[in-house]
Amino acid sequence: MDDQVAPGQGAQEAAATESLATPVRGPRLARSTAIFSALTAVSRVLGLAREVIVRALFGVVGPINAFEVAFLIPNTVRALVADAAVSSAVVPVFSELLEKGERKRAWRVASSLFWLFLLGLSGLTALFILTAPWVMAPFGYQGHEAHLVVSFSRILFPIVALLGVSGIVVGILNSYDHFTIPALSPVFWNLAILAGLGLGVPNVHSVDAKLYVYAFSILIGTIIQVLLPFPWLRGRDDRLRVVIDLHDPAVKRVFVLMVPVTLGLGLINFNAVVDTFIGARLIDKNLAPSALTAAFRLYVLPQGIFSVAVATVLFPRLSRLATRKDIEGFRETVSLGLRQIAFLLIPASVICAVLAEPITRLVYQRFAFHSSQTPVVAAALAAFAAGLTFNGTMLMLNRAFFSLQSNWIPTAVALANLGINAALDVAFAGFGVWGIALSTSIVNIAGTVTLLVLLRRRIGSVDERRVLGSSLRIVCASAVLAAVSFSIWFGLDHALGRSFPAQILSLGTALAAGLVVYLGASRLLRVQELEALLSLRARSRRA
Repeated sequence: MDDQVAPGQGAQEAAATESLATPVRGPRLARSTAIFSALTAVSRVLGLAREVIVRALFGVVGPINAFEVAFLIPNTVRALVADAAVSSAVVPVFSELLEKGERKRAWRVASSLFWLFLLGLSGLTALFILTAPWVMAPFGYQGHEAHLVVSFSRILFPIVALLGVSGIVVGILNSYDHFTIPALSPVFWNLAILAGLGLGVPNVHSVDAKLYVYAFSILIGTIIQVLLPFPWLRGRDDRLRVVIDLHDPAVKRVFVLMVPVTLGLGLINFNAVVDTFIGARLIDKNLAPSALTAAFRLYVLPQGIFSVAVATVLFPRLSRLATRKDIEGFRETVSLGLRQIAFLLIPASVICAVLAEPITRLVYQRFAFHSSQTPVVAAALAAFAAGLTFNGTMLMLNRAFFSLQSNWIPTAVALANLGINAALDVAFAGFGVWGIALSTSIVNIAGTVTLLVLLRRRIGSVDERRVLGSSLRIVCASAVLAAVSFSIWFGLDHALGRSFPAQILSLGTALAAGLVVYLGASRLLRVQELEALLSLRARSRRA
């Protein structure tokens, strides 16, 4: 929900109180999730389009590798100390202060954090720019390529400071149940980059110059992404001020909460490093890393659209319920989130599994991506799909622990998953590239079970019987979806051939028919999560 607060202090307080008091029900969650999901879907699709264009322009060999290595460092640091790490720590503290009626203090804390992050991360950026030649040296580039790596990394590293302050702003807006603009910002980030690739790249001639255009497009897109949400801070209870209050314990608490989140994100990033390393060392260094990356980008598309939307929409609500010590409401909200994620991701995982090859062929198979590579990526995508729903439930459960300000629990689970993932990677490497993806899925399943057990010990049952019962009905509906979608694709594929328009028609028809059948089967099986969507449609018609 996007609560627009009326002008005037009295109206602000009334609107905020109403927002805090209103429980999250199915239709309301469906509305907020639908908006967030739609915008996230647009961003993800644009991101996929960006990657397709980049591969068409630069391929996978040559100077593009220097660019990707240069982007690796700022992107990794961003994941650790900015963006989601910041907002995940800000939302529980800011929401708690709002819930207690300490609105002025909440904004003073947010202002202090804003300037602390801006100054601290700007200092880190300046330090990196000075030391970049030494920081990037271990990657082994020499001569002109080393110059490119250093130059690109210096251009891109300022995104760390920019996204650090963005995490503060997004955390504030999410605490007020405002999700639309934060979800819209990445859309403009991708559009800025696409504009740079489409307008800037054709006006330069050398590959190096084109890559410089690409790098500056990312930087400009990040600036747009950061600035876009600022106008929506107006009309709230207060505004960001130039103040740094190091004595407020709430400021310290944000940093304390950030430590385990940062470690958890670091472990997740290191998991990807382990996957790539073992794939290169034990399978094929000229195939496994890129095949895993290509499959992973398709795999995270539905996860990013659906489970991120549900978890983000419910996170502020969970934080407020935890502050009130409303354990019953907290359990109900977690259960609702798990069921909504199952309703959205189980059919997505089924589609990614049964139609992995036509999806991979349609998206990637052109230019340097040959037909012989499609089965390898498709098999990895199908293996990733087995853990797709559990990846989403882990995200929801992590947010539950963040709301309880028990951030070390999901961090400990992430550490255990790291060890399991590495061991399974080695054990399954003999299966080929898809074995690495399968180990990730198994780790997601194990992580979900562990987090559920630990959360149950903390707050009691989250209505597991209802979640399991709903999930079983969703699995049955998804089985019908799989049968119908694959049959329609198989028949049209043989009838129409595999030209690009024919692939769009056959796969698109299969997906559309499968969606209709899934919704119909869900209604016949009385899947309760569908009722929220139907209620939302009815409300839209009345409006």
